[in-house]
Amino acid sequence: MHPGFRFHERATRILFGRPLGFAGLFVLIFFVLPISLRASWFFFEKRVSKANSYDVGSADMSTTGLLPAAESHPSARVLIMSVPLSGERGKFLTHNWVVLKRENAASWNRYEVLGFASRDADGALNGRWLDNAPTLNRYAADGRWFGRSPVIIADAEGPAAAAMIPRIEAVIENYETMAGHYRSWPGPNSNTFVEVVLRGAPELGASLPPTAIGKDFRPGIFLGRTDGRTGVEADLWGMLGVKIGWVEGLEINLFSLIAGLDLRQPALKLPGFGRIDLTANAVTKNAAFDRLAFKKVQPSSVGEGPRRE
Repeated sequence: MHPGFRFHERATRILFGRPLGFAGLFVLIFFVLPISLRASWFFFEKRVSKANSYDVGSADMSTTGLLPAAESHPSARVLIMSVPLSGERGKFLTHNWVVLKRENAASWNRYEVLGFASRDADGALNGRWLDNAPTLNRYAADGRWFGRSPVIIADAEGPAAAAMIPRIEAVIENYETMAGHYRSWPGPNSNTFVEVVLRGAPELGASLPPTAIGKDFRPGIFLGRTDGRTGVEADLWGMLGVKIGWVEGLEINLFSLIAGLDLRQPALKLPGFGRIDLTANAVTKNAAFDRLAFKKVQPSSVGEGPRRE
């Protein structure tokens, strides 16, 4: 018998004759192995500086200047921003929020869910339990998060933004009633909130990073279209699921850890590493954040698809 045929026969037996064995092999390669490698790397890499840690006396939550003054930018605009968490967690996890500005508005509005907010607007220790209620402008719209600067992962401007703002505001107004109490894992948490906003404005054409734990949370069993309306997904309480779509790529969720592929901007998604770009211009400074390498998405007008710059 030809060796190639024997290999094909053996592979077929593993895939179709032993589904549990195949599932175990898949989990080993795409979950256990990456997590083990990342854990080993963690012990040898440089520690996060005190300025970026949760225990810093006064956290830097100041504006980055990423956004222009609202008065000088009359157009309506919607943005999704992402930043690593404080301390060592920022190597693995991200926090996301929504920024809105209606046409000719005099200020930017930042909405986010915080659960327990340990800092006030000046970064001083002033803890307050906010549960799952979206907060308005507790921090600067483009503010740092414990000294780390955010990036924009979705950006709509002009008529397209003006059209989606009422829908987003309706999501914000009803979110706490719909979602219930805050829960760090598997959700609903801060990232669940932003994902629900994206669900209400699919024309943003954006997906949260794989390091945004809680983004996939849904109460119960879900089978239907992805939030970007470009594919399908199946999900169980945000702890077990699979999705495939043009916006979301391929993602397999195991206890909120994500493994998969980005199809639009070729990249691997691996637990512990986040997003690893496969393009020549990839940015690879931080496993949970800089590897995102998201590009600005700017729907130019109502009814048009996203345009990348």
